[in-house]
Amino acid sequence: MVHNIFKGLGIALITPFQEDGSVDYKALIRLVEYQLDNGADFFCILATTGETPTLTIEEKSKIKNLIVDLVGGRVPILLGCGGNNTAAVVQELQTGDFKGIDGVLSVCPYYNKPSQEGLYQHFKAIAAATKLPVVLYNVPGRTGVNLKAETTVRLARDCQNIVAIKEASGNLEQVDEIIKNKPQSFDVISGDDALTFPMVSCGAVGVISVIGNALPREFSKMIRLQMKGEYDGARKIHHRFTDLFSLLFVDGNPAGVKAMLHEMGYIENVLRLPLVPMRIKNMQRMSEILKELKI
Repeated sequence: MVHNIFKGLGIALITPFQEDGSVDYKALIRLVEYQLDNGADFFCILATTGETPTLTIEEKSKIKNLIVDLVGGRVPILLGCGGNNTAAVVQELQTGDFKGIDGVLSVCPYYNKPSQEGLYQHFKAIAAATKLPVVLYNVPGRTGVNLKAETTVRLARDCQNIVAIKEASGNLEQVDEIIKNKPQSFDVISGDDALTFPMVSCGAVGVISVIGNALPREFSKMIRLQMKGEYDGARKIHHRFTDLFSLLFVDGNPAGVKAMLHEMGYIENVLRLPLVPMRIKNMQRMSEILKELKI
């Protein structure tokens, strides 16, 4: 039986760029070490927050190898591997280099909007193509299709190496339905920073976090307190960051967290088109909040 090892604070890792738009590998190394030193339990690399669609094949390979070498087995690594062409994802899983990778995160097919049966067959084919643990990723706001609770549970029961789902539907009723009906070996992971506190309270085992790029110590403390049943302390941390949660995504992801990391002195505030940096007025408000929080 395959079990989920992706628990606690997972970092949805950004890709830092230099002013000329090239990947800033030195900044990436500093950032990963900072996160490891401050409570990161696992990394999720080359996924949405990493601006992966804008990276070249060579850049993706270099980033993956750099992170694998840098982490050196200290925490698990989850690699983004998904798309809306099932055969292409299967081929990547069968022929790609997954050395040092502990599992794959596979997003629901986007744009072509498959039925629930289509989603089931897509993920079943992906699970059959790899021996690695598979974490499903449901984010209907980006993909245009919702992986319903009954389909998630069906996949969890039928595919041994589908071990978890990153749930970013924003639907707590759906999350609760999955947790209520899932097999014991299957877990729910929050895909929404702002909903992590209520989701963990319902039985989720952690988060794949955007804000964790910048504030790993604080966010991991919240999750650890919840896991110990200390909800009052965890709730205070959750409420402390409410304003940041709402501001983080107002100009798209990862514009908000890149602005935050720039303010903290870790990276240049550079994104690749079609994404652009956070608007000045929102950056100013973020700077004010960080000062209020003494960060």
